[in-house]
Amino acid sequence: MGEECRMIMMRLWTIGFTRKSASEFFAKLRDAGVRTILDVRLNNTGQLAGFAKRDDLRFFAKEILNVEYQHLPMLAPTQEMLDEYRKERGGWNNYETRFRALMKERAIEKHLDPKLVEDGCLLCSEEKPHQCHRRIVAEYLQEAWGSLEIVHL
Repeated sequence: MGEECRMIMMRLWTIGFTRKSASEFFAKLRDAGVRTILDVRLNNTGQLAGFAKRDDLRFFAKEILNVEYQHLPMLAPTQEMLDEYRKERGGWNNYETRFRALMKERAIEKHLDPKLVEDGCLLCSEEKPHQCHRRIVAEYLQEAWGSLEIVHL
């Protein structure tokens, strides 16, 4: 029986708040059955974040969804990496390679409790996951842990 328990698939969602109304955003999280919002943004207090500013999101998560909110800067890129990608136009492939190396250097799979991740949702600002570090984090954890289903909301 112990072996069967280890083979159970965990689920991890990802979501970006850009181009979503608060109503649409919270409905997606509610409908998915998310237990914890895992904020993987380096900067999560700026005015451009709107309803997804750290303190507001913590409040809304509890009041609207009755779920927990965690800020996990260990799962965010460095400011240098962001600046290079955004301002200096370093290519996406370079950014992804560097960010994967950072996740490995940080050994996030050893420092992150799978129970926190299970039925959690990685939150970032990018509308779609294709060129967003939340996808890289999810895929990295899937490779490290094995039994992890990734669902992009």
